[in-house]
Amino acid sequence: MSLEKISTQISNAQQGNVKKMPPVELWDPPFCGDIDLEIKSDGSWFYNGSVFKRLSLVKLFASVLKKEDEKYFLVTPVEKIGIKVVDAPFILTQWQWIDEEKTRMQVTTNLDDSFILNAEHPLDIAEDGALYVTVRRNLKAKVHRNVYYQWVDLAKEDKNEQGTELVFFSADCRFILGKLED
Repeated sequence: MSLEKISTQISNAQQGNVKKMPPVELWDPPFCGDIDLEIKSDGSWFYNGSVFKRLSLVKLFASVLKKEDEKYFLVTPVEKIGIKVVDAPFILTQWQWIDEEKTRMQVTTNLDDSFILNAEHPLDIAEDGALYVTVRRNLKAKVHRNVYYQWVDLAKEDKNEQGTELVFFSADCRFILGKLED
């Protein structure tokens, strides 16, 4: 089991479907073991201790990334291999309003996945206070510190039964950045 073999399988599965994500949720191949591939907490990908230098290769592998329970796998139609993800497989690095009324926020990951922050792609707060956004399926992007501080600047205080929360809205959804001490 090598990265070259996996890359070939992914490319074969994607032929004619370059823009579309592979339907990994429909694939249930046999587990073939783990590979020494790790996604670090800063979003960088390593194989056998060496960083991936080609973004196109990282994007290719990310397109077949699958999470089952708390484990991550690269999945092709014929095999499934385990990899290690330190925190989240993606980092949310950019955002912008896409309308003049500032009602829909587009967010972008370190691998150029862009989507609207909404009910399908919600913002979640972990127990430790870290923020995550669902990118696709059950894969998350950790919100980069710079984005967090920019969101804090645009958020409003909302006093309610839960206390005072720092909130903002996108696509008719209310997102909480955290609770303020009363």
